[in-house]
Amino acid sequence: MATKLAHLRSARVMPLWGHASTVDIWHTPSATKVGSGATAYRIAKRLFDLVLATVLLTLLAPLMALIAFAIVLDSRGPALFVQKRVRGDQSLRGTRPEEQVFDFFKFRTMSHHADPAIHQEYMRRLIHGDAEKGNNLYKIENDPRVTRVGRFLRKTSLDELPQLINILRGEMTFVGPRPAIPYEVTHYKPHYLERLTVTQGLTGLWQVMGRNELSFEEMVALDVQYARGRSFLGDIKILLATIPAVLIGRGVC
Repeated sequence: MATKLAHLRSARVMPLWGHASTVDIWHTPSATKVGSGATAYRIAKRLFDLVLATVLLTLLAPLMALIAFAIVLDSRGPALFVQKRVRGDQSLRGTRPEEQVFDFFKFRTMSHHADPAIHQEYMRRLIHGDAEKGNNLYKIENDPRVTRVGRFLRKTSLDELPQLINILRGEMTFVGPRPAIPYEVTHYKPHYLERLTVTQGLTGLWQVMGRNELSFEEMVALDVQYARGRSFLGDIKILLATIPAVLIGRGVC
């Protein structure tokens, strides 16, 4: 792991950002790929998503029902948490801002009507480099809003299972950058926007290459690296690498 992080830190800035000071989200190198190879990749990726999401939803339906039951027993409120996330899909070029978001599904891990201001401030500090390194990206360590069942779901990444529905609906994919929250994007530096030019995913490069050891800048660098060099074989490798990452506690978030 130390070797991977050292290599990432030594190469992440100039190869990815170049000299660009402004970025049009829909006109980056990854957003303008054309050709039969790119088309074949998109078709294969979508078919893979449909088949795997359908199979997993069928097999995991009893477990998901049990999780939902445990959530409502543990605390008042719905079992499902729905949040607006940025879709980050180049097919949305020219659409209104409200059409560039989707309903992102998770099992609820916090008390109902938890104050989002805590997370908003945390993300602001994280993006601007003010948060302590080593904390979970996107999730606040020892968050007082998290329920007893929620802590278990987060530790095992079972809270992410409802996103199989997002994948089935075509709003997400299995492998890609994690969907950003709209208030998070308001703090982005221009070059961060390139991570939003591909369909957002359940897991990705940063989840399997350090996660908690990475800064927000390094996470974005990995997302951009994926966006510029993604391939079907690469997606399979990331999916396979996610399994041990989840088992040892570095899973998706």
